[in-house]
Amino acid sequence: MNKKIKTKYKCSNCGAISPKWLGQCSECNEWNSYIEFTESPEKTTNFSNVSSANFHYLNTTDNPKRYSTKIAEFDRVVGGGIMSGSIILLGGDPGIGKSTIALQILNHLIINEKIKALYFSGEESVHQLSLRAKRLKINDNSFQLSTEVNIASIINGIKKEKPQIAIIDSIQTVYSPNSDSLPGSISQVRECATELMTLGKKHNIIIILIGHITKDGNIAGPKLLEHLVDTVLYMEGDKNNYFRILRSAKNRFGSTNEIGIFEMKEHGLEAVNNPSEIFLNERRKFASGSVVTCGLDGSRPLLIEIQALTAKATYSAPQRTTTGINAKRLSMLLAVIERQLDIFTGQFDVFVNIVGGLKFNEPAMDLPTIISIVSSFRDMPISDDVVIFGEVGLTGEIRNVSRIEQRVTEALRMGFNQIFLPESAKKSLKHFENKIKLNFVSDLQSLVQRIF
Repeated sequence: MNKKIKTKYKCSNCGAISPKWLGQCSECNEWNSYIEFTESPEKTTNFSNVSSANFHYLNTTDNPKRYSTKIAEFDRVVGGGIMSGSIILLGGDPGIGKSTIALQILNHLIINEKIKALYFSGEESVHQLSLRAKRLKINDNSFQLSTEVNIASIINGIKKEKPQIAIIDSIQTVYSPNSDSLPGSISQVRECATELMTLGKKHNIIIILIGHITKDGNIAGPKLLEHLVDTVLYMEGDKNNYFRILRSAKNRFGSTNEIGIFEMKEHGLEAVNNPSEIFLNERRKFASGSVVTCGLDGSRPLLIEIQALTAKATYSAPQRTTTGINAKRLSMLLAVIERQLDIFTGQFDVFVNIVGGLKFNEPAMDLPTIISIVSSFRDMPISDDVVIFGEVGLTGEIRNVSRIEQRVTEALRMGFNQIFLPESAKKSLKHFENKIKLNFVSDLQSLVQRIF
């Protein structure tokens, strides 16, 4: 008996199904996104006509090759190089440098590994890409370009050329003719990414998918996209700042606790081998409100400068502005300052900034933030050779932080003479006593008395 064909409505943005047309999608809240479609009768699969799955023994499979890009910071993040057959998702804000680093990776792999590469661009023409390649000093004859966005044509092109690596820029511009939704919609991104993943795994091809992020900071498209790929990388940074941070959010072939730091220059992104020196290079000596601390981003310790400025409030509601640290955390620290140090900032604007556009949400930023605010409030500078870090509790106690030996080692390497740090770390740092002056403190009141 034939089943009745039904007419339904499907959201072109998220793929939600509704029996009737709606002005606003109940799932993604998109307006005027429902389109009419005919639901075909369900097909029953005859499993007896389907071939069985192929099986392999683990000890008979070939070891995958890891390709080094010779870009030290990138190789550090992905675990020493790109694994053959891996699927990488590279996300970031528009204009942050995703296409730039993708072209540089492609160029280094072609030069160092002698591999064949394809680049598919749905956002720039061949002429625009050629101009970008010349600016980056890349030989534009070393790899083939295409502006095709039809997933069927892309897959057929990859099968024909048989490259070792293919870059899709961006996954939001690619569409499948089998789907009625618009390019960039959740259903389109999901279907196209699945097709590319299947192709890459089957033919052992590295696939790099470039994706935009939403205003919430997540990669546009379904969350399933991040589960499909092997590695998820985020390019972060302020477009008005020269520094870029490459962060690994997922990595099946390496650690997710690594970051790479790059500097945007005229000829592309250049790896920063000694970031602590770069971030402290322009620091003004003996300036009130300036404190050097050691933050931990992933597993890498970085010496950075925290600046604070307090000024008499112009309006009845004082401003609380932060760059690089959590604004709610600052409100808590200001309450601790008032209660434990009897310094009343209620009539003052407070501005806190981590120099270089970096972001640190770890508790180790508590102590240097408080000291920088007190230094600005009293207009008393901190000694130029001091590093401060530690977590501060609500009662004013100073608590230990993670990987404290790495932080001390980094301060020692950069030539600082003394460190103020939690007293609870004293036992684990005995071997540093003759190398650098360690000032152990247990509460905020005693630390402020010693420094000021």
